[in-house]
Amino acid sequence: MADILQEILKYIPDNANISDTVFEGANIVIYTKNKDFFFDSNGVIKKIVDDIKKRVELRPDPSICLDPEKAKEVIESILPKDAGIANIIFDSQRSRVIIEAEKPGLAIGKQGELLKEVKKQTLWVPFIQRTPAIKSKLIENIRHVLYENSDFRRKFLHKIGKRIYGGWTKDKKHEWVRITYLGAGRQVGRSCLLLQTPESRVLLDCGIHPGRNINDQESVPFFDAPEFNINDIDAVVLSHSHLDHSALVPYLYKMGYEGPVYCTAPCRDITSLMALDFVGIAQKEAQDSLYSSTDVKNMVKHTICLNYEEVTDITPDIRLTFYNSGHTLGSVISHLHIGNGLHNLVYTGDFLYENTNLLASAVNRFPRVESIIMEATYGGRDDMNPTRKECEEYLLKTIKTTIDRKGKVLMPVLGVGRSQEMMLILERAMRENLIPKIPIYVQGIVWDVTAIHTTYPDFFNPKVKRNIFHRDENPFLSDIFKKVGSQKEQQQIIDKGEPCIIFATSGMMNGGASKEYFRQLGGNPKHSLILTCYQVDGTFGRRVINGDREINFGSAEKPEIISIKMDVHMISGFSGHSSRNQLLSYIKNMDPKPRRVLTLHGESSKCLDLASSLHKINKIETEAPRNLESVRLK
Repeated sequence: MADILQEILKYIPDNANISDTVFEGANIVIYTKNKDFFFDSNGVIKKIVDDIKKRVELRPDPSICLDPEKAKEVIESILPKDAGIANIIFDSQRSRVIIEAEKPGLAIGKQGELLKEVKKQTLWVPFIQRTPAIKSKLIENIRHVLYENSDFRRKFLHKIGKRIYGGWTKDKKHEWVRITYLGAGRQVGRSCLLLQTPESRVLLDCGIHPGRNINDQESVPFFDAPEFNINDIDAVVLSHSHLDHSALVPYLYKMGYEGPVYCTAPCRDITSLMALDFVGIAQKEAQDSLYSSTDVKNMVKHTICLNYEEVTDITPDIRLTFYNSGHTLGSVISHLHIGNGLHNLVYTGDFLYENTNLLASAVNRFPRVESIIMEATYGGRDDMNPTRKECEEYLLKTIKTTIDRKGKVLMPVLGVGRSQEMMLILERAMRENLIPKIPIYVQGIVWDVTAIHTTYPDFFNPKVKRNIFHRDENPFLSDIFKKVGSQKEQQQIIDKGEPCIIFATSGMMNGGASKEYFRQLGGNPKHSLILTCYQVDGTFGRRVINGDREINFGSAEKPEIISIKMDVHMISGFSGHSSRNQLLSYIKNMDPKPRRVLTLHGESSKCLDLASSLHKINKIETEAPRNLESVRLK
C-alpha cells in the first residue's frame, strides 16, 4: 500500500491526461484534464475500486472547470427556485461547488438528474448542503471556516492519507491490542479511552467531569498517564457532543495535537457550539479557560465527518465504522476493525436501546465483534426506570397542574438531546389539546442546538423525517417556541405572572441560566422544577433531588440562603441512556455475540453490577476496569 498512488496510475490510459492523484483522508482522488475521460472513464475507475477495495473518485482538474461567475449563472438556471438556494461556494482547490439549499431534494432532482446536469454543463462537482430552517450563526461560521481554509484542508487530508497508506512500520510478528482507561472508569464523567496497537494510538472521546471544578485535576482525563503522549496520537474518535465526552477535544489542539477528529457532521457542529459555550461560561465566571475559541476553530479545521455505516481507514491497521447510538443527534457507536482481522472492538459511548420521539434505537448488529466497551450509567440492580409513555403522562400531568395554579415550569436540560425530544412532546401535546397552549421559552444554547437539529433531519427517526420531508411539518418551527436571547428577556419572563415553560441549561444546574431561574423561582410553591437528565454526583441538581431544600446561592463569605418551596420532580425515563433492562437486552440481542464486555461511564457499583450480571446471563468474560487500568484485548 505504500505506493498505492503509483499503482493506481498504472490502470489509467495515457490519453486520460491525469494532472494529480491525491489522498482525501482514506479516499483517493484523481484529477484529469480530459473532459471525455471525466464523463466516461470506460470502467477504469470501477476496475480500480474493485481491485484495491478503496473509495476512488475522479474529478476534473480545476483548470477545465467553467469560470465561477459563469458557472453560478448556469447553476441558478438549472436548479428550481423552490429549492431555496441560499449560497453557492466554489472550492477551487478540489473542483467542488457547494450549494446550500433550503430543500436539498428539489436541488438534487429525481435520481440526481439536476446535479448531473450541473456537472455536465460546468464541470464542477456539486455538493449539496441543507440550509438550517432556523437561522444558525454557528453553522454559518463553521462552513466559513471550512471554505476559508480549503487549501489547508486539501493538504491536511493528503497528509492523513499518506499516514494511512504508508504501510505498517512496526513489527507485524507481535501484534496486540490494548485499551487504557484515562477516564470514565467506574465513574460518570471525563470519558477518555486510549486504544493502542504496535502501529497506532487512537483516543476514544475526551471529556470533562461535570461534577468537578474545572481547575480540579480530577475533572480532566489522566493526561499524565505513561501511555499517553500527545505527539503519538493518530486520531480522535468522538462519540457525541456532551461535555463529559467532548469538552477537551479543543484542548488537545492547544497541547499540540495536529491529527484528525472523526465524528458525524451534527456532532462536529454541536461540539463546537458546546465548546464555545464552555469558554464563554469560564470568562463570565472570571475563570481561566482551558482553551480559547482559536482552539475550537482549529478543531473544526481538523475534523473529518462520516455518515452512519460509512467505512473508512483511520490508521494503517484500524478501520472505523459509525452506527447510530440513539443517544443524541449524530451520536455514534464506533466499530473498530483492527489489523487484518486481528480484533473487532465496539465502543458504545452513551447509547439508548429504544426508539424515542426524535431518534431511532441504537444499532447492535455488526460485521464482527470480539470485545465491546459499553456504558453502565443505569447498570445497577435498582435502575428500573418507568416507560417513556408513563413518563410522558406524568410530565403532562405535572405541567397541567402547574398551569392550573398559574405557575411556571422550569426544565433544566442538556443543550442537546433530551431538550429537543421534550420540545417534540410538548408541541404535539399542545397541538392535540392535551395541555393548554402556553409559551415555551428556549434559552440561549438550547435554541442554537435546535437550529442545528433543523439542519440535519436525516438523522431523525423515520416518523419525524416523514413529517418533515413529505408533509412539510417541522415541529421545531412551531410558534409556541420563543427564543430568549438576553438577561433582560430572562428577567422579564421571571417577572411575568403568566404560566409558561422554561428550557434552560445546564441540565444539572451547575451553572448557566437554569440555576438563575431556580434561584428566583425556587421559593414560590406555585412553580415546578422538572429534571429529566441524569444528575451526576456532586452537581447542584443531584443535591436538589437528594432532598436539599436550604440552598446557598452565594459563597461562604457572602451566603444567600434560599428556602426551596417549588415542586421538585425527577423523571428519569426520558434519559438518553439505556435502562438496566435495555443494557442487558442489548447484549442478549447483539449479533454477533461478543466474547468480552468491558463496562465504563457508571458509578462504581453500577459498573460492577452490570459486568457481573452480563457474565452470569451470557457466560462471557466481563470486566469493570478502574481509571488508569490497561486491558489487553488481543
